[in-house]
Amino acid sequence: MSIRGIIEGKKEWRAHVARVKALPQDYQIVYKEIQKYLIKIGPVELNEGIGLFSEILSFFEEGAAAGKGVLEVTGTDVASFCDALIEDSVTYADGYQESAHQKVDKDMKK
Repeated sequence: MSIRGIIEGKKEWRAHVARVKALPQDYQIVYKEIQKYLIKIGPVELNEGIGLFSEILSFFEEGAAAGKGVLEVTGTDVASFCDALIEDSVTYADGYQESAHQKVDKDMKK
């Protein structure tokens, strides 16, 4: 990545963070938990930018503008909300599972 790309990425991230900070407190709390959850188990494509996080943020901004509480938007099971967002994505967990299966298969054939 070029220096220009790095600088643009930082500008984009700072603008994103400013949008998060403009959300009501309950939305900020849930957004940060979603962010942690997705970074831990999330899709491999999260490394390609802030696309999914930006979509979630836009969704939250719409909910807040409509006067809804954050749990009205996500439902009370936030982890299930996250899982539904990435259900068709390849996750790091998928990679670890595949690696474990291959290792067992290889070791069992010895």
